[in-house]
Amino acid sequence: MRYHNITKDDMLNGDGLRVVLWVAGCDHCCKDCQNPVTWDPNGGLEFDAEAKAELFEALDHDYISGITFSGGDPLFYGNREDVTLLAKEVKDRFPEKTIWLYTGFTYETIQTLPVMEYVDVLVDGEFVVEKKDTSLYWRGSSNQRVIDVVATRKTNEIVLHCK
Repeated sequence: MRYHNITKDDMLNGDGLRVVLWVAGCDHCCKDCQNPVTWDPNGGLEFDAEAKAELFEALDHDYISGITFSGGDPLFYGNREDVTLLAKEVKDRFPEKTIWLYTGFTYETIQTLPVMEYVDVLVDGEFVVEKKDTSLYWRGSSNQRVIDVVATRKTNEIVLHCK
């Protein structure tokens, strides 16, 4: 897996103060995407042991609510296995931290992927510039949903995250 950045004090990509891993690779290619530089799966840097140590060090603070996987698309086919293993490791080491994941795929198409076992909140759907709405929390366009995955698993019905 490759990545572009690790943001250590983000308040825009999920609830609370978060660490964000911006992965490389996306084939949705949404018109007017805010991160087109992350589309190339060969771009950015190799997510190596040093990057992982940096990520875990950033998560190891009481004031950090959790991690957000964004990009690019963490569920780009070339990222899925590595993101799943990393999400599991985060959950094992920091069970009290939440995991948010942004993807252009819809919940219905990825709900059975192994990574979803570790995701607490999913922001799904491609960005659609014609539905852009800057008043929305944690998403760029009104077609995207902020799904409470934990509650959805319990009820077998999609439960939207508050706000």
